[in-house]
Amino acid sequence: MRTSDPSERPTYTAEQMTKYYDCISLPSKYRHELGSKSREAATGKDALSFLAALQKYQLASVPFENLELHYSPRHVINIEPEYLFHKIVERGTGRGGYCMENNCLFGTVLRSLGFDLYSAGARVSGSMQPQAEPKYTGWSHMINIVTIQSQRYFVDVGFGSSGPTHPIPLVHDRVSVNVPPQTVRLNHTNILDNTSRDSDKLLWVYEHRNADDAPWTPTYCFTETEFLPADFTVMSHHTSTSKTSWFTYKVICTKMLMDPGTEQIVGDVTLFETAIKKRIAGKAEALTTITSEEERIRALEEHLGVKLSEAERTGIQGMVSEVK
Repeated sequence: MRTSDPSERPTYTAEQMTKYYDCISLPSKYRHELGSKSREAATGKDALSFLAALQKYQLASVPFENLELHYSPRHVINIEPEYLFHKIVERGTGRGGYCMENNCLFGTVLRSLGFDLYSAGARVSGSMQPQAEPKYTGWSHMINIVTIQSQRYFVDVGFGSSGPTHPIPLVHDRVSVNVPPQTVRLNHTNILDNTSRDSDKLLWVYEHRNADDAPWTPTYCFTETEFLPADFTVMSHHTSTSKTSWFTYKVICTKMLMDPGTEQIVGDVTLFETAIKKRIAGKAEALTTITSEEERIRALEEHLGVKLSEAERTGIQGMVSEVK
């Protein structure tokens, strides 16, 4: 139903939220009925722990992946919330998406529960690209900014193995543990790409390091300016169609691993091109090397829980990303 209020954003129903809880295997202690109970949980004294639980369980259940650009009949990304709910939650095939898919779904979930949030854009550091370069991309990433009791936090469930695994307050140089031994922080600063060094041009740079004595690596930078759904439509179109975007010619699928006893993210399993690795506590183990499409499709299901239909499997035929 259309609304005359341009600031209104889509939300999910109580029935959809139950399906989402099931999809991410959320324990009953974190499940709050949509309405007054969920709003109280999203704004009360335990709101931050509720948000953190939702983030961790989605990361451990919904992979960061770009399979729609390779294993599909049309190779088109749709970031409309209802479509994302069907693709990721209702189909039950273990699918996720890239940043704007996963973070759009998560943002809609949070808004439905009663969290105060908006979405913003980010520029990815060249150090995180397959062909590392010392500069930032244009606006190509999406994050959500959640306000809890006057404190803003940024949350991200769509960046893969180097993304944050907990809500991070917008506080300069506060270090926190991400996936041990990795630590992360926010640096409120100008980026070298900017021509202006004015204080009103500062960005939040999300940085990580894999050991206490290692240098900080810029991951991406983001602004506190709200981005509109139309902005992300433009960003997603470029990311999913440009020949310079590695998403269009390389296959990736990453799922974070959770220790069920501690409910902490402890590592990840990542398929990138023809290699699949498991990383726990910073130590990587090669699981297999892929030599054919049949092997990659089997590895996606065996190691990442992703089940592709026959139409999806044949969608990669003739593409540069096909394993031959």
